[in-house]
Amino acid sequence: MEERGLDILIVSLRHPTDKKRHALHEQIRAPILYLPEYLYQEPLRVLKGWWRARRLPGYRDARRLWWRDLKRDLTPNRIRRFGQALVLAAELPERYRHLHAHFIHTPGSVARYAAHLLELPWSASAHARDIWITPEWEKREKLADCAWIVTCTAHNVTHLAALGDPAKAALVYHGIDFSRFPEPPRWRPARDGRDAADPVQLLTVGRAVEKKGFDILLKALARLPGDLHWRLTHIGGGPQLNSLKALAQAQGIAEHVVWLGPQRQDEVIAAYRAADAFVLACRRDRDGDMDGLPNVLLEAQSQALPCAATAISAIPELIADGETGLLVPPEDTEALAVALSRLILDPALRQRLGNAGALRVRNDFAMAPGIAELSRRFGLTA
Repeated sequence: MEERGLDILIVSLRHPTDKKRHALHEQIRAPILYLPEYLYQEPLRVLKGWWRARRLPGYRDARRLWWRDLKRDLTPNRIRRFGQALVLAAELPERYRHLHAHFIHTPGSVARYAAHLLELPWSASAHARDIWITPEWEKREKLADCAWIVTCTAHNVTHLAALGDPAKAALVYHGIDFSRFPEPPRWRPARDGRDAADPVQLLTVGRAVEKKGFDILLKALARLPGDLHWRLTHIGGGPQLNSLKALAQAQGIAEHVVWLGPQRQDEVIAAYRAADAFVLACRRDRDGDMDGLPNVLLEAQSQALPCAATAISAIPELIADGETGLLVPPEDTEALAVALSRLILDPALRQRLGNAGALRVRNDFAMAPGIAELSRRFGLTA
């Protein structure tokens, strides 16, 4: 969006915790405004924000809106959202005339309250967790209040359109910026799992959280025949990492699993290119959260890496079972083990699915059309 001329101020509700920094971050020129992450940490700043914001024309309207929300969601987080909105409204430079929330839940509330304080339009992007953990009353009211909302899967569009004006919710796939990804490898080894010295290389990427289903993956791998030789590499951090390592030990497959932790984008791309197959066992977690269309599947397929995944949420919008990858039901350990066996034993199948997946991603999931649609919505000329 910067390259197309959009003047952006990045407003962050939290300070960074990830020590890994990607090369793309260095290209961003926009200034960053960090709001108080917790109100008690910067009480004077919050007080100054309130003192300034109470003089704004939309203060009473915003306070009434927040109070109505608070009575239905009496939580510290709801109070924090309004405090952050007060600071944002007080400190936002005048040249910024539109607020856009990149997630509809907490960021959407902060943007909404601040927009009412400043009497500005606001819009939002909705993705996965922010949709599924937000109460329906809140989604309905935000949809009615915002100028527009974009979301990254057709599955999400259907859900949001049923809650309000269908014209307000539009599909914008994240897509792949192919300028940042090399052409797929022309050749991959024809490993078939029979050589213990040259095992089939499986890869999975994602935070170690319940909705990613890494425990299901480990249990599926433990079901594979003992004479089938494979190695799984996991990339990502996350709160369940230690428990997953313990599960791999308990399942008797620890020596076949490599845990790399968080990696830079270039290191992840190198892993896609070195692997033989990619696997992701997404599920709906106990809070109702689930992935939409994980970017890692798009990235893996951009490198002609065949994928096995679960048929949940929007994943079937990308992967056609048996054509551009393999799909299995979520939570089905046995079906996932069968799919993995097929990929491990059949290098020709891997090549066919990988090539078809790469063609599908490049034809239908490029980033440029989504950026063009966002540019139009933000009022930029072509």
